[in-house]
Amino acid sequence: MSLTLSPDELRELTGYTRAAEQLAELHRRGFSRAWRNRLGDVVLERAHFEAVSRGAIVPARPKVRAKAAA
Repeated sequence: MSLTLSPDELRELTGYTRAAEQLAELHRRGFSRAWRNRLGDVVLERAHFEAVSRGAIVPARPKVRAKAAA
């Protein structure tokens, strides 16, 4: 089994085909660690999906901020 949900699973879960809509729907449903890779595809780790679906408390992915230019 894959570490991440497949594109088909993401479409089935969210009801959307476009990545931006999928990501917004996943975040709305509490899948805070869903993100887009450099190709623009939505990535959701299966372990996070399963934990949130079980109702387990899962910390949000830490925000990374770019350093200001000196």
